[in-house]
Amino acid sequence: MTENELSNKVIGVAIELHRVLGPGLLESAYENALAYELREIGLNVMQQVPMPFIYKEVKLDVGYRIDLLIEDKILIEVKSVEALAPVHFAQVLTYLNLSDLKLGLLLNFNTKLLKDGIHRVINNL
Repeated sequence: MTENELSNKVIGVAIELHRVLGPGLLESAYENALAYELREIGLNVMQQVPMPFIYKEVKLDVGYRIDLLIEDKILIEVKSVEALAPVHFAQVLTYLNLSDLKLGLLLNFNTKLLKDGIHRVINNL
């Protein structure tokens, strides 16, 4: 599956999940429920994947983690905040750069309609 096909599946599952749960829960609740549902439809999902950080050819363990990695192709950053800030988009782009991935989804579940909380972030490698 391409990144676009995967992202369409992820978005569909996320929207349905949000319809059931609504806004107001912790990020960890949405992350775990989303991971469960994506696995249920047969996708390979890894959670809290350690993010390598290399500075001047030295690998540093600074604790960065990808919330969800789908099929080793799409990075998902789960948020549950009142409003996304520019730093959230920068975070996803930085994670994409560090992981050599092309597509990230920034999902803010703390919205009345999830479509308002879905953002695609593209890494132009």
